[in-house]
Amino acid sequence: MSTGTIRVRTSAPAERIYRALTTADDLRMWLAEHAHVDLEGGEYEFWGRHTPDGERGRQKLLGFDDRSVRYSWLLYGTEYTLELGVEERDGETLIAVTQSPYPTWGVGDDQSEVLQTFWPLALGNLVELVEGRPVLGFCDFTSPEQRFEFDIAATPAAIIDALTDPAVFARWFGARMEIEPHVGGRWAMGSLAEEENPAKVIALDEANLALEFPGGMVTSWELKGSEGKTRLTFVQSGFDPASPPYGPWMGWLSGFADLRRMLELPGWRPMWHSFDIPGVPDGVLVLE
Repeated sequence: MSTGTIRVRTSAPAERIYRALTTADDLRMWLAEHAHVDLEGGEYEFWGRHTPDGERGRQKLLGFDDRSVRYSWLLYGTEYTLELGVEERDGETLIAVTQSPYPTWGVGDDQSEVLQTFWPLALGNLVELVEGRPVLGFCDFTSPEQRFEFDIAATPAAIIDALTDPAVFARWFGARMEIEPHVGGRWAMGSLAEEENPAKVIALDEANLALEFPGGMVTSWELKGSEGKTRLTFVQSGFDPASPPYGPWMGWLSGFADLRRMLELPGWRPMWHSFDIPGVPDGVLVLE
C-alpha cells in the first residue's frame, strides 16, 4: 500500500500548531466548514462544502498524543488512514500530513487529483493561521464556479514576474515550469521538452496572464493594483460544469499562499519542505 507525506515549515511554536490540529474552532479556520473534536471521547470530525465527499460521519479517531492525531477517513468509497503532526528536524518546526493509501503521481483521474492537492491547500492555510496571518481560502466542492480573489501587498509587475519567471515560480510553487513568455507561446508544468500537449499563452501583459489547455480549459490571472496592493482574480473556465477540475484548482490555490508570503514577508523561505509522494518524476519538484 502506497503512503505519502507532505511537510511544510513554520515559525510557529509546536504548542500553537497542535492546538490548530486538535480543536474544532481552529479546524474551522484552516480545514473545513464544520468540525467537532473530543479527543478523550474518541471523536474527530470535519465536514461541509470545503471537504470532498463532505457529509458528516466519514472520520473515525484512531489515536492521538501530544504531537499528533490519527484518524481514518472514508472518501470516495476508500478508507484512508491519516496522521497530522508536528515534527522537529534540523532546527526547523514542521507540520506533516501522512496519508495511506496515497495516489501515484500522474494518475490523472479527478478523485486522485483531489487527493493530491487537498492537503497542500489545507497546509498552506494552516501555516498562515498559526503564524497569525490571514488564511488564503478554500475550495467549494458544492459549486462548479472556480473564481478566487485575494490581495497581495505587491505591485502587479512583481506578481506577473513571479508567474512567468521559471526560477521565481519554482520557489513559491515548489515545482518547475517553462514558458515562452508571449501571446501564442507554450507553457508547461515541468518542461516543454517533455510535455506533449502544452498549454498556450493567450494573454500576457502587465496586468493579465491567461493559459488555454488542451480540451479548452482556460486559466487566467487578472491583476489590479492600488495603493501598494494588488487584487489578484484567478479564474478557471471552459470545463464541463458537471465535472469541475477541483484537483488542479486546489493545486493553484495552495501555491498562492506561498506566493503571497514570498512577496510580503522579509526573509521569506518557501513553506514547502518535502513531498514524499509515490511516483513523482525526478526534477519536477523544487524544494529547499
